[in-house]
Amino acid sequence: MTHHIAAMLDVHPQAAESAEKTKLAECIAACFECAQTCTACADACLAEDMVAELASCIRTDLDCADICAATGAVMTRQTASNAGISRAILEACRTACAACAEECEKHSGMHEHCRICAEACRRCEAACASLLAALA
Repeated sequence: MTHHIAAMLDVHPQAAESAEKTKLAECIAACFECAQTCTACADACLAEDMVAELASCIRTDLDCADICAATGAVMTRQTASNAGISRAILEACRTACAACAEECEKHSGMHEHCRICAEACRRCEAACASLLAALA
């Protein structure tokens, strides 16, 4: 997935600098992967017998999925980008991923889907942090 993202960033008329472009491609890929993983985790939680006990996890999964998808889309758009908006959405995504990872980690011993989701969230959180540092 990162290959196509990087290829599109490379051919964009307003391409970012090389080092920043690598972090950007990694972040976009992590955001979209995390959005999918969080959506799948929420769905798996809904199928569990103890669904009522997973309400907070489901809500956090869905919030994180929406924020990650929005972040991936905003960061994909390079034309006339606004640095303040980019930093704000990356911060929001990092915060959502940290909260979702923390929630899923509570259930990871019992539900494999929560363990996988927590890993994806931590990866996305780190990718957002890395890109934020590059943009500073």
